Formats: sequence, C-alpha cells, structure tokens
Amino acid sequence: MVRQTNLSLVLRHLRDNVSQSRADIAEATGLHRATVSNLVSELLDRRLVREVDTEHVGAIGRPRRPLALHGTHVGALGLEINVDYISVHGSDLSGRVLVERRIGFDAIAGGPDHALRMLGRMALEAIEAMRLAGAVPAGLGVAVPGLVDVARGVVTFAPNLGWHDLPLAERLSDALGTGNVPVSVDNDANLAAVAEHTVGVAAGTPHLVYLTGEVGVGGGIFVDGKLLRGADGFSGEVGHLPVDPGGIRCGCGRHGCWETKVGLAALVRATEPDQARRSADLPVSDPEEHATEIARGLVAGDRQMTDAVAQVGRWLGLGGSILANLFNPRVIVVGGYFATLAEWLLPHAQAELERLVVAGSANRCRFVASDLGFGAASRGAANMVVNRLIDHPTMITDPLPQLSTG
Repeated sequence: MVRQTNLSLVLRHLRDNVSQSRADIAEATGLHRATVSNLVSELLDRRLVREVDTEHVGAIGRPRRPLALHGTHVGALGLEINVDYISVHGSDLSGRVLVERRIGFDAIAGGPDHALRMLGRMALEAIEAMRLAGAVPAGLGVAVPGLVDVARGVVTFAPNLGWHDLPLAERLSDALGTGNVPVSVDNDANLAAVAEHTVGVAAGTPHLVYLTGEVGVGGGIFVDGKLLRGADGFSGEVGHLPVDPGGIRCGCGRHGCWETKVGLAALVRATEPDQARRSADLPVSDPEEHATEIARGLVAGDRQMTDAVAQVGRWLGLGGSILANLFNPRVIVVGGYFATLAEWLLPHAQAELERLVVAGSANRCRFVASDLGFGAASRGAANMVVNRLIDHPTMITDPLPQLSTG
C-alpha cells in the first residue's frame, strides 16, 4: 500500500508538471532520492512515465534526465448522455485525445432501453477507435444529468430523462462485455466541474462552482480543491433551488425551480412566442444549435431576444449570489449555452450577483465562460477514470492485448 501510494504521488506530480528530473521529484514530494529512483524504475517498466531530452544544468555535474507522464497504451473513456445528445471523449494517460464525438439524440423517446443501446453502440465504436490508436481503455465513465448513487452506479432520479433507479453501470457493462474494464456513473455537473478544475479556464482554483447550461441546470462545487459530494453524494442540485414558488412547473415536479428561469428551455420560451405558454419542457433538439441561433439574433439586434437574455442573465446572477453566499467561491464557471451567450448574459449576471451577495466587494467572485464546449462532462468522466488509474497504478495491465481482426 505504501509503495502504491508513493507511485501515485510521483505520477500526480508529473501530471501537474510537464517534466521533472528525479531530483526535482524528490525535492517536491519529500521522498528520499533513492526511493524516487526505485519508483521511477518501476514506472518506466510499466510504461507510465518516459525520459525526455537530457537537461544540462550548468557546466559541472551529471546532466539531469527529465521525466514526463507517458501511458500512451492506457486509455480512459468518458461519455455523457443528456436530454438531446450523447458526447464521447477518449484519451490516454498522457492526455492525448484519441476520440471526441458528439451526436444529437432524443434520450427520452424510446425510454432508457433505447438510450442504453445507443450509449453502448457509441462506447463500442470509441473503444475500437482507441484500440486502433494503440490504447486499451482501462476504465469507462458515464455522465448523467440527475441524482446518482456513485458507489452502485445507479441513476436514482434523472427528472429531465424520466429515469428512476436505473442500474446504468451494471447494464452498460453487460451490454459491452467489457469484462475487467470498470464502468462508473456520476452526475454530469460534477464531472464537468472536474474537467474545469483540471484543464478549464479556472484550472487549479480551489474554490470553484461550475454550472451546466443545458435544458436543465446542474452544479459541481469544489471546496478547498476537492469535489463536494455531500452525505449521500447528491450535492450540487442547484437547478432546483426554489426561487419563484409561484412559477411554472419544473421537470422535477415542483414549481419555480431556478432551472425554470435560466435553463435553455426558459430562454426558448421567452424568445419563441409559440413556446410562451408551455411548461418547463422543451422540444428535443440540439442545445448548441439553439444557442447559436439565438446568438445570431442577438448579433442582428433582435429586441425580443436581447430582452429575454437580459432577464435570464439577471436570474442567473440571483442564483449565483445564493451560491456565493453559501460557498464563497472565487469563480463561477458557466458552460453549455451559458458560455455560448456569455457576451450578452454575463454582464447582467455579474451585476446582479454583486448587488445581492452579502459580503459585497469583499466577495471577489466572478462569472467566467467555459471554453470546453458542450463536451465538458464527457471530458470530466475520462478525467475521473485517469484519476482512479493514477491513484492505483499497479492495477494498470500490460502488455497491449491483440486487436480483433473481425
């Protein structure tokens, strides 16, 4: 256990630093140089690190041999299924992107069985593409917009999908026949927050909130550099903060939830007259296309769209002020359609947040737009797989299995 912990410590340091010598690693981690040398030898044998170009420091002494994270034979696959699309992100341990894809898909029509078949098909296609690139997936993560029992891989309640107590990990694993490749499931906002904290615009910020900008709205919260899960793993359901008790019915069955004010459905209702009298439900279509269409209207100066976006921005700031008062984050990163329309949304949101936050100017919280696009959650799912592999490097198998010629 101690050896595995130390192997993980070295790998994490190399993940966070582009290249480091053995001496650098020893100094940064506090491990003895001889211990680091032994650990590095094992990691080199496992092909999880590699030596890069020799670094000459001054004219005297032995040149340093910098090390970098390797693991190009080890894959991590992340998928996201949402109301109207499925996205895939596959990478190797070194961060090389092997497959990235997103398709429009009606996840409600046909029920969970139909959705699982499509999810399985896309996973199999991605696994084959990763194998052809020389990497065997060592784990698969799935992001879902809803409450997830992470330990059991069960979707407890996904209101916008209409799923209840779905054993997603077990069923997907059976469908794929992945054998010893573990399948995990987590909330989409949590996983997108992991991606933001790892490689996003505010990467490394210890106090961070991420907001999805989809038909529904979820949140992932980092406190002191750690993902906040809560007692049962259900924290972050910020879209269901009650902000207007007299408001319209939400997909969760309650009235006046925050997502009925700032979700994409709310904006579409405000910008499309034929949607004005509908509930919070939105006809299934690609959210990115909706956001792009609205952006074109804003650029053209469409008054109705401009007013609607300003209203949503103010509601976004109101909810953001609640989060700022509760968690005191340094940054609130917005993704999905929020990021697409950030130029028009965020000035209103920031002004409302600053007006309502209790700490006033002492609370230096700001809204920023994500640059990870609508695939942040699938990227985060892959990142979580990588985190588990780095935590348990001795579980990574080698050599590379033979590819099927079928």
